Amino acid sequence: MTIPRLANAELAVMERLWKEGRLTARRLREQLYPDTTRSAHGTVQRLLQRLEDKGFVHRDGSLGTQLFSTRISREEYASGRLEALADRITGGSLVPMITQLIEDRKLAPEEIERLRRILEEG
Repeated sequence: MTIPRLANAELAVMERLWKEGRLTARRLREQLYPDTTRSAHGTVQRLLQRLEDKGFVHRDGSLGTQLFSTRISREEYASGRLEALADRITGGSLVPMITQLIEDRKLAPEEIERLRRILEEG
């Protein structure tokens, strides 16, 4: 499944939803734009609509107020974007990317150990 790239503003909304679970548009606006006027409300509404159209966000109005939650986990998004990056720069292989991260010491020893365990189990 191809997961589309999110714009920075969309990703900021997703970050809040991943952290909080379910939020109203008003609460999102308060968290994302705490010092702005009501005009930011329209911005948040448009972002939520775009995310809903892309299949990232679910809108639940069953409680009388619109609550928004994610349809995709942070890990699913990251995995999809990593696959897209691998397709573009290494012909779909993640090995050169992981190897480079290890060689550049970008992975902590516990992360390397986790990779080792995954490989041994697979």
